[in-house]
Amino acid sequence: MSISPASPPQLPDWLPPAELLHTVFDISLTGLIFYLPVFDPADGTTIVDFTFVLLNPAAQRMMSMPERPTLTHNEQWPHSKAHGTFDFHVDAFVTGEPRSYDINYQADGYDNYYRLVARRTGPGLLVSFTDTSDQPRTAVELALRESQTREKVARAEAEAQRQQLQHLIMQAPACIASLQGPELTFTLVNPLYQQLVGERQLTGKPLREAWPELAGQGFFELLEGVYRTGETYYGNEQVAYLDQTNSGRLEPVYFNFIYQATRDAANQVTGVLIFAYDVSEQVKARQLIEQQEQKANNLNEELAATNEELAATNEELHASNEEMLASNTQLTRVQLSLNQLNQQLEARVTERTQALQLAQRETERQKQHLERLFMQAPAAICILNGPELVFELVNPAYQQLFPGRSLLGKPILEALPEITGHTVHQTFVRVYETGVTHEEQALLIPLTRPGDGMLENRYFNYIQQARYNEHGHIDGVLVFAFEVTEQVRARQASEATAHQLQVLTNALPVLIAYVDQQQKYQFANQAYQTWFDQNPADLLDQPVREILGDTAYGEVQGYIERGLAGELVDFEARMPYRQDFVRHIRTSYVPDVHDGQVAGFFSLVTDITEQVVARQQVQHLNEELAAINEELQVSNEDLRDTNEQLTRTNVDLDNFIYTASHDLKAPISNIEGLLYALREELPADVNTAGQIGPILTRMLDSVDRFKRTIGHLTEVSKLQKEHTPTSAAVDLAAIISDVRLDLAPLLQESGAELLVEVAHCPSILFPEKNLRSIVYNLLSNALKYRAPDRPLRIGLRCHTTAQQIVLEVRDNGLGIDETQQARLFTMFQRFHAHVEGSGIGLYMVKKMVENAGGRIEVSSQPGVGTTFSVYFKLNSSPIA
Repeated sequence: MSISPASPPQLPDWLPPAELLHTVFDISLTGLIFYLPVFDPADGTTIVDFTFVLLNPAAQRMMSMPERPTLTHNEQWPHSKAHGTFDFHVDAFVTGEPRSYDINYQADGYDNYYRLVARRTGPGLLVSFTDTSDQPRTAVELALRESQTREKVARAEAEAQRQQLQHLIMQAPACIASLQGPELTFTLVNPLYQQLVGERQLTGKPLREAWPELAGQGFFELLEGVYRTGETYYGNEQVAYLDQTNSGRLEPVYFNFIYQATRDAANQVTGVLIFAYDVSEQVKARQLIEQQEQKANNLNEELAATNEELAATNEELHASNEEMLASNTQLTRVQLSLNQLNQQLEARVTERTQALQLAQRETERQKQHLERLFMQAPAAICILNGPELVFELVNPAYQQLFPGRSLLGKPILEALPEITGHTVHQTFVRVYETGVTHEEQALLIPLTRPGDGMLENRYFNYIQQARYNEHGHIDGVLVFAFEVTEQVRARQASEATAHQLQVLTNALPVLIAYVDQQQKYQFANQAYQTWFDQNPADLLDQPVREILGDTAYGEVQGYIERGLAGELVDFEARMPYRQDFVRHIRTSYVPDVHDGQVAGFFSLVTDITEQVVARQQVQHLNEELAAINEELQVSNEDLRDTNEQLTRTNVDLDNFIYTASHDLKAPISNIEGLLYALREELPADVNTAGQIGPILTRMLDSVDRFKRTIGHLTEVSKLQKEHTPTSAAVDLAAIISDVRLDLAPLLQESGAELLVEVAHCPSILFPEKNLRSIVYNLLSNALKYRAPDRPLRIGLRCHTTAQQIVLEVRDNGLGIDETQQARLFTMFQRFHAHVEGSGIGLYMVKKMVENAGGRIEVSSQPGVGTTFSVYFKLNSSPIA
């Protein structure tokens, strides 16, 4: 059937078309905008923008714009092209056909769902639109808004955690760097670490490329070993020769450091964390002290040698005097020589005396210099004397560790009683006893706090070294120490924050990542595991294109380039990651800008597939429902005709059954009477001889069965008509007791054990005679079809569910197989010939139950038994 297009409505003569148009334009509840296209000057045909001509009052209110805006469409909505709305306008104008478009516009200060309808009108384009903010939001939209709100809150919290972690790392008073991957590429370097190489670039470079001067110094091997084994390495006062000025000149720098493996959620090593601090000043101070001590020892040895030479000279002089007394004859000859020798001796004595005085002055100077160095050293230094470890010397830096305490001249346990039994005191004793130097890094020592006397946790790095006397025996302990409490607490806070950030991002159902300027992943949370079936750590330094695939990458390439250009990007896209894995996503790219340079961006991806599919399904279902409604109208008419026909047919069948059962009663009664008359008329010898008697008996039995069948048909006819019998609240226990009396002879004959558990069963809303018939049929069947090889046990129990009352009749009789169960409730169906019956009882039971809105089920196994479950309505609730 075709429908001709309707002709335009004829307006009354008194209603001018122009006035009608203006009136509709002004009072319309939907927004109306009239545009003129802007063409590309180069070709004059390509539409590059639209200018506003007029907005109706509804559009002015919904868009917060004037009646005649001076901006163009793309100037008003810069993201219109990205969201597809600009192309929609162009398509509607070029084709000249009506076009519609649904959009969730979340850019340029707008955040609403819009339905747009557009059509070319003369030289311009008329657009009608609705805004969901002007009407109640749907449940789907409200849920989506709540989801977006939660995402924004989570994103803000994640960003705050990231900034806090970044601040802690960058402000830490130690050199911190993070290396990732097998090549140990620098991903994070704090300012103190960067100072080690000046202006040289470290971030993004592998270790061996960034530090070429460390080749052969053993550091590469240590770090690679930590990455390979996951075992932490501690370095103490290890020297590294560094090119700190990038001039090619290497200088020694001493470090205490920790190389510790970083792991992902699966406990796999992903990189190495470097935590180091420069101890060059402490090492150089200690070396200088050792050098000065060596010089003093050398000078003492030289003075001892000088004294020995003077003693030898005195002996020579004494021998010479004896020779003079013994050799007076030679006095004249040797007098000159003796005078010369005395002069030489006096000169040598004078020279040695001056040398000794000079050495003594140098020793005193060196001692004062050492004392100055000791007292001014930046490290905390003290000397403990004797087995009781008495403070013999304490420099100011050491004294500052314990303000307000008197240390000099006191045993260490008297000056610092809180370290009794602590590791630090135990190692002091061990160093004094063994002479083996002991070092500790970040050792926790609870010390009494000045002022309130409370114990306070403090951390120290220190070296305990034995001191030897001139005989080579240990007479004290030399201590070099410095407090690292702030560094340790900063590191602990940093580690806790980093762990908290990792746990937080892993717990979020949002994909969170960091992409650098090379479009490579530098961070990915646990959600990436589900989507890409890869450990997030394996994604690091991998190009985005390789992970997403060429097709999906093509959908977001433009957005990625905008994000790396420093633009905050929000968009939705359909992402065909794999042939069997397509997702609809809502994504935000948040630029990471430092000193005006974009280092990368944070990516937050939310799966909105369910919302999109639901929206599409709703639209598809609406279309299908419209078509189905039309079909249903036709089908309902057909069904109405069919139902009327079936109703007439059922009435005819009921009338036939009733008429047949009624009309057959008289003929069968006549046949029965004739058979009895025939038996009486036949001679006695004929009745007893041959087959006449047995034949008559069988004929009478057949008549009885026929009469019973007619009776059953009558009952079935009544049951068919009784679709809504009168119901009453019936006590199931009373019904069972009544039926039990009727079946008492059969119960006694079979020796059956009957167990009844219905005391707590509520009243059943059901026709009383029908309920009695149900119980009677089920119980009599259990008695009839009992197993001959075991005592019969029958159980009747009742229980309730949320909406039903369930009666169970269970026996341990013959049972039936599954193929027979399917035909159990059909009319005249029997499976055991050794028991009399018509095969109509269970059919009637099923009909009575279903007519009352219930159902009956059977569960049976041959040789085990059968259970019938009858479900009645609980009060007026419907049957499930």
